[in-house]
Amino acid sequence: MTSSLKQHTDERALADLQREHGKALFSFLLGLTYGDRQRAEDLLQETLVRAWQHPEALASGHDSMRPWLFTVGRRLAIDARRARRSRPYEVGADALEHSALPDDHAERSVTALDVREAVRTLRGAHREVLTQVYFRGRSVAEASEALGIPAGTVKSRTCYALRALRKALHGYGLDTS
Repeated sequence: MTSSLKQHTDERALADLQREHGKALFSFLLGLTYGDRQRAEDLLQETLVRAWQHPEALASGHDSMRPWLFTVGRRLAIDARRARRSRPYEVGADALEHSALPDDHAERSVTALDVREAVRTLRGAHREVLTQVYFRGRSVAEASEALGIPAGTVKSRTCYALRALRKALHGYGLDTS
């Protein structure tokens, strides 16, 4: 067979393959790509390229090429997903423009004011314990001695005070559970 006739036969077989299985394969790949039409189309095209690169698969004598095509398409989708996961997430320039600067003094000042206001809302006993343990850096034993209360009371008041602060500072994404 001349190469021109062989190429024409390969093109016809590939066109028949796409006509017979293209829609079903595209729907299958669309599901694997979570509805991303562009990725599904790319995977469909790559699957058909693989079929063209492996004419022995076309001439295998199987009743249908669909299982082979679906297997190749699924493997390509898995490989593409793994490749995307191995690369760092890409962020567009517009997302960077709207993000806060790491050394944003105004943001830190606002946060400090919010924390101070939240601490003011605490009961006196809870506020005293937090002042000793967090703001003065004292241990539980040192805070216990300074406040004249048992160490267990320092621990429980600290726990309740932190819970109250989490509720008061809910807009900062703190876990409230």
